[in-house]
Amino acid sequence: MKRMVILVVVVAMLLGGCSGMSTTEQRVLSGGAIGAGGGALIGWAAGCPACGAAIGGGAGLLGGYVYDRYQKSQGRP
Repeated sequence: MKRMVILVVVVAMLLGGCSGMSTTEQRVLSGGAIGAGGGALIGWAAGCPACGAAIGGGAGLLGGYVYDRYQKSQGRP
């Protein structure tokens, strides 16, 4: 029960803290979160979910940044 309360508080803080972010920050954070989630699943299958999450999160951050740069080069916000 204690873990569930902590999880709900952390999620609420993250969602509330994202409201004033720039488009670049939102894309980088989204890429990192998606990458960490996918990496954790792959890492879990391979035996090291933390390693997978770290690698996936880093790749996701980079991917989100590259996607943002591409969108801005196309004239999109």
